[in-house]
Amino acid sequence: MLTRTTLPPTMKAVAQLAGVSTMTVSRVVNGVEVVRPDTVARVRAAIEQLNYRPNTSARMLAVQEQVGVGVLYSNPSGGYLGEILVGLLEGSGHQQMPARVVLDKCPPGASEVERATELIASGLQGLVLPPPLSDNAELLDAVEAAGTPVALVASRPPGPQRDLVSTVTVDDAAAAQEMTRHLIGLGHRRIAFIRGPLSQAASRHRLEGFQRAMAAAGLAVAPELVVDGDFTYRSGLDAAERLLAQAQAPTAIFAANDDMAAASVAVAHQRGLHVPGDLSVVGFDDTAIATTVWPELTTIRQPIAEMSCRALQILVEQIHDQVNRHLISPENVVLGHTLVRRQSDAPPRVRPAVRASPSAVLDP
Repeated sequence: MLTRTTLPPTMKAVAQLAGVSTMTVSRVVNGVEVVRPDTVARVRAAIEQLNYRPNTSARMLAVQEQVGVGVLYSNPSGGYLGEILVGLLEGSGHQQMPARVVLDKCPPGASEVERATELIASGLQGLVLPPPLSDNAELLDAVEAAGTPVALVASRPPGPQRDLVSTVTVDDAAAAQEMTRHLIGLGHRRIAFIRGPLSQAASRHRLEGFQRAMAAAGLAVAPELVVDGDFTYRSGLDAAERLLAQAQAPTAIFAANDDMAAASVAVAHQRGLHVPGDLSVVGFDDTAIATTVWPELTTIRQPIAEMSCRALQILVEQIHDQVNRHLISPENVVLGHTLVRRQSDAPPRVRPAVRASPSAVLDP
């Protein structure tokens, strides 16, 4: 069952009265020994004054029938989020361990830690985090401090392995390397790359794969051919404009996701360029936009729906283990990717050789 709900600010009220953060209240409620004694005393006094009583016994009983999982998201790509929701719908209907999934959007400027804490305070026993929230080390620290299992979709946790954090992803670097080798195999040498935010692990790994393939082929990566994007269509428009305005424009653009690749195709058309005759454009993800633009995009298919479904199933199993007081072991699952070739890539046009002038070939 997939529902959308407005969460009661119960723990937030305690936090405001005690003059602390909601995560501090969560730590006190869960008995985490990282809070100063005077702060614990203030929080407990606020709890008593507001008559706030976390119903832990009801929470333990409910998990035997249905697990409550929160999904906190802020991804700007509608196509990407849609694939994640498809997987969550499939995973939530698991017959042996059904799950109630609560979606909560973290709007720009909102505290991601506060939103996660509110989800936990509402009685949810685990969190699924897709990018870019899955790359937020402070958020992961806070959720782990509350003793809540987390499953990351399409990302690996920043820093060392965490005790309560599982991951389901693909090998982004290997996938990007394969796509770059494909373009090189077609005959392209001046290949541009539109990267995503370097704060996200997937962006860094895809750039790494691109650079690795270029280096293996003995091709230099010109600095002007690697431009910034943020995984949105708008950023893809800006990046493609910069690339195609260069005196020596690229013959191929590899965008780090499909939204930016689709935008690159639009800019090429606006400039009167034929895709793929004048310019090859390829993407990453294989979301819905890859088959709604013309020409349809050659791209890397990562099984986003399968990743979110698997993440939810791992989380539900861990929550059951936690309730039964079993030790939780984090899982790190790497699923396969596929290079899907459609109509947006082709060998570069062969420019006619420059003929020597008659005077250049006469004997003096």
